[in-house]
Amino acid sequence: MHSAADLPAATGRDGRPIHPVLLPAAAPGESAEARPLAGVDLNLLVTLDALLAERSVSGAARRLHLTEPAVSRALGRIRKATGDPILVRAGNAMVPTPRALEIHAEVHALVQRAHAVFAPVGAPDLATLDRTFTILGSDMLVAAIGVDLLDRLARQAPRVRLRFLPEPTPSADPLRDGTADLEIGQIDSTAPEIRVETLGEDSAIAVVRAGHPLTERPLTPQRLAAARHVVASRRGRLHGPIDDALATLGLRRAVVASVPSHTVALALVAQSDLVGVAPRRLGRDRLAALGLVPLDLGLDLPSLSLCLAWHPRFDADASHRWLRAQVRDVIRGSITQSEF
Repeated sequence: MHSAADLPAATGRDGRPIHPVLLPAAAPGESAEARPLAGVDLNLLVTLDALLAERSVSGAARRLHLTEPAVSRALGRIRKATGDPILVRAGNAMVPTPRALEIHAEVHALVQRAHAVFAPVGAPDLATLDRTFTILGSDMLVAAIGVDLLDRLARQAPRVRLRFLPEPTPSADPLRDGTADLEIGQIDSTAPEIRVETLGEDSAIAVVRAGHPLTERPLTPQRLAAARHVVASRRGRLHGPIDDALATLGLRRAVVASVPSHTVALALVAQSDLVGVAPRRLGRDRLAALGLVPLDLGLDLPSLSLCLAWHPRFDADASHRWLRAQVRDVIRGSITQSEF
């Protein structure tokens, strides 16, 4: 087997050498079977494909934009590597050997697959795309965008499925470990490589049932603090930004329950005098459908960033890019429609 130094360099039409791509030689003591391609110039496959298609050194040279001597030298190396003449002269033409005919289709397929590996990623075939994507997000946000998002997918990619999961625990990082494709809303991942795109800002509002005493006159911090509250916290927290804002005014509210989801919290609010909190993005119409009335909190609270996050392993994934575009559009549309 020739080493890289023994192989004559092919040259282009400008006379400059074309450097072959070589696999590293086998390590000392490593068997040939363990490294069957050690030292093989993989560019010879491209030349062999052209030679078998053109059945002519000059024709292959034109196809590859190489000089005839370069292709002739490559043919010599191919013959040495395969132990077969590959092309033999028959009068003024060259004809393939039986071995050449046997491997022609396989060589062409290998070259085509190699080109596909290095080709830029194109748009996915949505009609045949069959894939399940996992999205992390709060139940409130999923309820706000789920119908529109699923309608889009049904029209564009009917075989795509979505798996919505609650936001992760502090010790988990599903984006990094690959168990989730996207996270939406307020991003929990702390991995520094995670891509985070801010889509908009949201704010918190108080929600009560229709006819609640707090709806009878303007809501003040004092009246808010005097009410009984339920909070939604996947981690069971009883304290949050509202409590901090009230504390600056010398006030403290009574949180009587913490539940794991906004859906449960709003159900309790709808059937009692409890006060809940919801993101403004739900919009007046959605809250009204639950029999709830939105109230401005009148407190200096931090805004809620609505973000889209993913791991950079999916940057060039065409199907993932398409999904990100759909989620991005739906969330931005929800923010716009939900303003009141």
